[in-house]
Amino acid sequence: MAEHVVTLDTEAIAQQLEAALTTKRTIPPLTETLGPLTPEQAYAIQTRWTELRVQNGERIIGRKIGLTSRAMQEQLGVREPDYGSLWASRSFPASGGHVEIPMDLLIQPRVEGEIAFLLGRRLQGPGVTLQQVLAATEAVALSVEVVDSRIEAWRIKLADTIADDASFGAFTVGPWSRRLLHEDLRTVGMIIHQNGEVATEGIGAAALGHPARCVAWLANKLAEFGVALEPGDIVLSGSLARALPAERGDLFVVELHGQPPLTVRFV
Repeated sequence: MAEHVVTLDTEAIAQQLEAALTTKRTIPPLTETLGPLTPEQAYAIQTRWTELRVQNGERIIGRKIGLTSRAMQEQLGVREPDYGSLWASRSFPASGGHVEIPMDLLIQPRVEGEIAFLLGRRLQGPGVTLQQVLAATEAVALSVEVVDSRIEAWRIKLADTIADDASFGAFTVGPWSRRLLHEDLRTVGMIIHQNGEVATEGIGAAALGHPARCVAWLANKLAEFGVALEPGDIVLSGSLARALPAERGDLFVVELHGQPPLTVRFV
């Protein structure tokens, strides 16, 4: 018997996600209200939502990669990461290593520590390798991504998070470093303190074995949609440790070996 294929109104679903974002009211999982969705259908929803945001004045400044850890892939029953777009309106520059992120923009945020890549040259798949990513990268930096879900209580399957811009909420980056680019990013350690206590630790190898391998995956995945990574793009390569729920007043200090710490307060 042929598998049932859900017919989608991507425009209506994109509008639904935009309304959830602006009203801060979550929606039931799309995989429950619509039925099983393929990753391709979910990316079509994400693409339409991104187009809608850009029409309303948003600017896309890069990409984020999610589900890069084996644990998260096993949890959702998938074998590869996913990706979303970085919105300029949700980019918070750090001043002196400190940044404040308003809770009023968010619904159910969680904090992740990552390594960000700043591309200096175009990367177009298929066939992009880890070494080509490093050669095309201008600099890297410690980054903090705030993941957030427009889906009720984070009850997500793969298609839910893909459609929901890979659960993107906000981000900040520390100073860009060329020196760090020449270190072995697999072995770079990270510690996150939450309200003065060590909350989690991670290492570069947690992201597909090497953060640059995540960027290579992204370049090759985007090629399926006729899209390339461009010079100036920022790419968040994936969390190095578990995500930490955040509430108003929480203070996170994220440290990456050899880099200035990033301090993020939720206000």
